[in-house]
Amino acid sequence: MFDTFRSSSKLLNTFTGHSSIVWSIDYSTFGDSQLICSGSKDNTVRIWDFDNNKQVQSLDGHSDTVICVKFSQYYYHSKHRNVVCFSSQDKTIRFWDFKNNQQLLVFNEHKDWIGAIEFSPFAGGRYLFSGSYDRTIRLWDVETSKSLHIFNGHQDCVRCLDVSPLQSSNNSYDESNRFGGNGYTICSGSYDNTICIWDIETAKQSIVFKGHYNVLMSVKYGSNELGNTILSGALDKTVRLWDIRSGQQIQVFNGHTNTVFAVEYSPFVLNNIEIGRSNVICSGSVDNTIRFWDIRSNKEELYLIKGDKKDDGVVCLKFIPLKKRRKNNEQKVNDSYANLCYGAHEGPIHFLNGLGNDFHNFRDILDFKHQLSFNKLISLQTVIFFSNKKIVDRVRIISA
Repeated sequence: MFDTFRSSSKLLNTFTGHSSIVWSIDYSTFGDSQLICSGSKDNTVRIWDFDNNKQVQSLDGHSDTVICVKFSQYYYHSKHRNVVCFSSQDKTIRFWDFKNNQQLLVFNEHKDWIGAIEFSPFAGGRYLFSGSYDRTIRLWDVETSKSLHIFNGHQDCVRCLDVSPLQSSNNSYDESNRFGGNGYTICSGSYDNTICIWDIETAKQSIVFKGHYNVLMSVKYGSNELGNTILSGALDKTVRLWDIRSGQQIQVFNGHTNTVFAVEYSPFVLNNIEIGRSNVICSGSVDNTIRFWDIRSNKEELYLIKGDKKDDGVVCLKFIPLKKRRKNNEQKVNDSYANLCYGAHEGPIHFLNGLGNDFHNFRDILDFKHQLSFNKLISLQTVIFFSNKKIVDRVRIISA
């Protein structure tokens, strides 16, 4: 599958609208609509309709840079509202009904800017985790608007975080308010150069990974067979893979020539590895490249994609599913695609298409936090969103 992608990917389209760096992108379906949200240094959140290839909403609720954006599955499934959640350098987290253009909720207890937010994969996304430059992580209950826990331990800004994958086959939209006792953890990356793993129920650190020698920009949990690993990228230009069970570094991937802003486990497999055992990761960097790596080896990258010179650096990336609608014998059929989105400094969001055959087990390869429905998939291919811009040092990161 990876060789097919490598030989067939090509640029398809570009979204424009943002006037500055795109820090974050997310995807969700609302009824029959496939929507993408993006947050930018231009202080706006924009909602894009993928099928119609157009911007459908621009939200101006923040007075400063929007760092992170996430669609709220909890609001959609429990309250039937189309809501995006976004965090900012103005020290707030806001929930916005973008269909009715109405602000619903504001969390403002952090003492400094908020670099990361993630919804819980359990309880239908009722809980939200946030990491801040005030050195803390907070756990929020979206239903009650309460801050439930404060995680203290980092010695500097918490820049990125992730929540461990869904651990049972139960419906992820279950609205139960339980989050303790199930072994869920969060991992966080900091400007103190460490990655910490925290027990959600006790808000205590359980593991501290040391190895990066500059600030962390991205951390991700693995899933399935890689569920006991964490992937990280940092200002030290490296990508690293960690073993949660041993508390040790497994691999370090060298090749980028500038800050690694984003890392992801990909849906690709290499050398006929069994489907469901993805062994290819990817990373995006200010050096204006996207690189793919074999997790079993720290040798040179498998594949390198160079961005357009005007883009000047990859900032964020995310694998997501997209469906392309077509007619078959007078019936509407949804062909599904595996996608990787990238955000950019100058504002454009590019995407490129590459075939990815035999993705019939894609649901098992990718651990989507809210278990999107894949029951009616006909075929799977690949689309990649691509965009970028340069942020080269800690001072510019803080003031972005």
